[in-house]
Amino acid sequence: MASLVQRMGDWWRRRSLPKPDSPVAEAAPAPVSRRWRTWRPILIALAVFLALYYPIGMIWVHKIDDDTAFRASDVKDSESHAIAVTAALIHREVDQQRWTANDPWFLPPAALDNMPNFQQGIIAGLSRFAIEMLDQIGRTRGSSQADPDLQKAAGLLKYPGTVWVINPEVSWWVPTASSERQYRSARERLLEYNRRLAEGNAVFDRRADNLLGTLDRVASDLGSASASLDGWIRERSGSLIDFGADDLFYNIKGRTYAYYLLLDALAIDFDNVIRDRELGSAWTQLLASMQAAAQLDPWVIVNGAPDSQFLPSHLAAQGFYLLRARTQLREISNILLK
Repeated sequence: MASLVQRMGDWWRRRSLPKPDSPVAEAAPAPVSRRWRTWRPILIALAVFLALYYPIGMIWVHKIDDDTAFRASDVKDSESHAIAVTAALIHREVDQQRWTANDPWFLPPAALDNMPNFQQGIIAGLSRFAIEMLDQIGRTRGSSQADPDLQKAAGLLKYPGTVWVINPEVSWWVPTASSERQYRSARERLLEYNRRLAEGNAVFDRRADNLLGTLDRVASDLGSASASLDGWIRERSGSLIDFGADDLFYNIKGRTYAYYLLLDALAIDFDNVIRDRELGSAWTQLLASMQAAAQLDPWVIVNGAPDSQFLPSHLAAQGFYLLRARTQLREISNILLK
């Protein structure tokens, strides 16, 4: 009985197998296999390229340049050192480093956030100073005519830092003025102002009240920055994940860095005022506090609670130095008022 069942099974399996000349036996996936062998290296290469394109591009471009020894070169005695360092900073961030805040999504720097915020903070600080130059220092008293180069520069530095050559808010097809183009134009106006100043055809009024007004503007901006830090700490400190804390930190870091360089340059421009009012020691302490704030650079920005035992609050540390510098600015202002 068992042998009969076995023979019947063998007969059934033989009938189930396709014959050599049957259509089933002739059908073969060779074309599909060949196509896959052709495209597989291309797809693998594309996947590897995409996996490396953004990380390598980001590493290549990324740089937070907080060198407090940065100075403008070849400044003539009759020129403004503060104007020269403003123009030099614009040139460094826009042309030498690469302006990253407006890079479109298909470029690797578009995935960066710390460097763009740092650069925009620098421009924000320079823009504030340009307004003060236009309103006070760059004219004789407040009733004289505004300097045309300073007026253009102040307007151009207000331009948003996130505008690429194509601005979807205006048009998808018509090119527009990019942020880099506007900032380069501002730099040219500042250099032209300094050139005219060297020739005696522009005004740089080195009075104590003009220095006082500039310091008050810087102090007000630092106070605004510290208020932003305070609000962020109150609302979000202690969060394990806070993707906005580093954006705020580096924006304020860039602004503080710009103010440090400007204040260092203003000490040369207003050397007579600082010497006459015996502000040398107070000015040195102010620069030390600004430098400490500008050079804070932790690997990861942590927005821990201010009284946390294990997780530091880098925003609170930054705010401390800002308030210390603001207090020192007010002390210098009080001396200038006497």
